[in-house]
Amino acid sequence: MERIGILGGTFNPPHIGHVALARHARAQLGLERVLLMPACVAPNKPNVREDPGPEHRLAMCRLAVAEEPGLEVSALEIERGGTSYTVDTVQAIHDAHPNAELTLIVGADTARTLPNWHEPKRLLGMVGLAVAQRDELDSQDVRRALAPVTAPGLDPPPRMTLLRMARIATSSSAVRGLLAAGAPVDELVGVPVAGYIAEHGLYRATGASAAATGGAV
Repeated sequence: MERIGILGGTFNPPHIGHVALARHARAQLGLERVLLMPACVAPNKPNVREDPGPEHRLAMCRLAVAEEPGLEVSALEIERGGTSYTVDTVQAIHDAHPNAELTLIVGADTARTLPNWHEPKRLLGMVGLAVAQRDELDSQDVRRALAPVTAPGLDPPPRMTLLRMARIATSSSAVRGLLAAGAPVDELVGVPVAGYIAEHGLYRATGASAAATGGAV
């Protein structure tokens, strides 16, 4: 049975934290591969005016994992177009690989919002959940938040694994802010992605206000 991990997001832009999470999940869970899945239009986030568009984000994701064994990029959501609902993406992967064991990889903050996602119970009927936690408090908070969609009696019962990994202090919004201010970001996104951003002039005309947006995207 093939074991496939799925790490979704806007990846605007992808950074070392995304790659580290995918790498860590693959190693801890023994996954054959992890798919980075850039969204076309994320349903749970406001429009970000600094978004260069899905094709640029897809290209940057491919550069970010080009030298990472077992990490791949899927264009499924971008090719499908429109709002990217994770349940539809997982259904498509399940249909294409009916015998594979699928695991959705998320950070603790994202996991807490899962009960508000589109069809969360159907989603967890097809996929396990791997949650990156920083400490025991994260674990307790995530379990409480997920209780409505992971309660006993669901068929099949949901799988959840907690990933212990050190916090990487960066976010896509922080990277965009640095770029808007003309600061180097090679260490935060990797040289290939930084080169792509420079070559295409991405995130340069967003204004200094981007630096104050805060939060991970």
